[in-house]
Amino acid sequence: MWTADEIALLCYEHYGIRLPKKGKPEPNHEWTLLAAVVKIQSPADQDCDTPDKPAQVTKEVVSMGTGTKCIGQSKMRKSGGDASIIPMLEFEDQPCCPVIRDWASNSSVEASSNLEAPGNEGKCEDPDSPVTKKMRLEPVTAAREVTNGAAHHQSFGKQESGPVSPGINSCNLTVEGLAAVTRIAPGSAKVIDVYRTGAKCVPGEAGDSGKPGAAFHQVGLLRVKPGRGDRTRSMSCSDKMARWNVLGCQGALLMHFLEEPIYLSAVVIGKCPYSQEAMQRALTGRCQNVSALPKGFGVQELKILQSDLLFEQSRCAVQAKRADSPGRLVPCGAAISWSAVPQQPLDVTANGFPQGTTKKTIGSLQARSQISKVELFRSFQKLLSRIARDKWPDSLRVQKLDTYQDYKEAASSYQEAWSTLRKQAFGSWIRNPPDYHQFK
Repeated sequence: MWTADEIALLCYEHYGIRLPKKGKPEPNHEWTLLAAVVKIQSPADQDCDTPDKPAQVTKEVVSMGTGTKCIGQSKMRKSGGDASIIPMLEFEDQPCCPVIRDWASNSSVEASSNLEAPGNEGKCEDPDSPVTKKMRLEPVTAAREVTNGAAHHQSFGKQESGPVSPGINSCNLTVEGLAAVTRIAPGSAKVIDVYRTGAKCVPGEAGDSGKPGAAFHQVGLLRVKPGRGDRTRSMSCSDKMARWNVLGCQGALLMHFLEEPIYLSAVVIGKCPYSQEAMQRALTGRCQNVSALPKGFGVQELKILQSDLLFEQSRCAVQAKRADSPGRLVPCGAAISWSAVPQQPLDVTANGFPQGTTKKTIGSLQARSQISKVELFRSFQKLLSRIARDKWPDSLRVQKLDTYQDYKEAASSYQEAWSTLRKQAFGSWIRNPPDYHQFK
């Protein structure tokens, strides 16, 4: 139905056409990472492949993000006003748009598989019934896939896994690239090291040995994203994706309106140093024995593929093109987020704030990123304001809720699943203190 190269090419073309120049790397001087969510859908009359007539599918990028940096712990704001995960936060925000459009006038709607199709008004049930029968997404099949198209120099697996020597795809490393992974072992013997991660082990984990070569890292540990100087509280990409593979990528707030989580069914990695073994261990292997989850939650089988197409603004590609260009190759300081929503689909940030924000405007409305926690909470509150209170889901009516933390905790099935996952697999997961979630 689709190939890894088709997904990667779709994402690269979308990046080149739909994303503006603002926020992109400076040619031959900067590089960035790219990630996207792609929705794949087949027509209703072609649910299955047949030997003589393969199913025709439509592929649509619904969310995309770039960026190389994360906010250090000292720069985090308790007001929830800084940007966070890209592109998944845009994806979490998307269902609020069709939900606001359809549920404001209808108490219960059968969810459309196309989040932004203006002609799909949904099928209405009894207009007098409360929204206790939540949104049900169509079962995930080969024709209904949400794919994370990740195209960049680093694979997600390395942030968790450390050594990725078995089955590595070297991505045509330059002499400089090989020099970067050459270390001096005891006795002055040179050894070719594995691709290392800068992601640091979280407190409570065993820690890395620091030995030369493939023994440098301990695999399977939880890690935080690297940050020069100011340590971060952001879990590594592979840790977050492993969590999404059990809890879903919709977050706690939207679970109030869903009968079951939204899962990715495949992950596509662009051309880069790559190990299938490390990817499977990082994204699925660590949680494969998790059990006793609430109804609707479960450890998913995730298809993991690599494309042979290289993202043109990845570190690998830029390093190969710049040859003897003067100056250092540096990561791009800006981040772009885009989502398929009708209003404010684009957000360009630096250091967690909209690009161009000054010290004087920090704390004001215009200094908030559209994918900050506080703005996502505003979208959620706007949804609630358009639905009569007696038609809210039961989880929102049984108690008085006030803060962002209150609404998250009230998603009981999601919180139960998250608690189970922490107990059985991710006990050292770093959680922000409650006072970072007390905004209203």
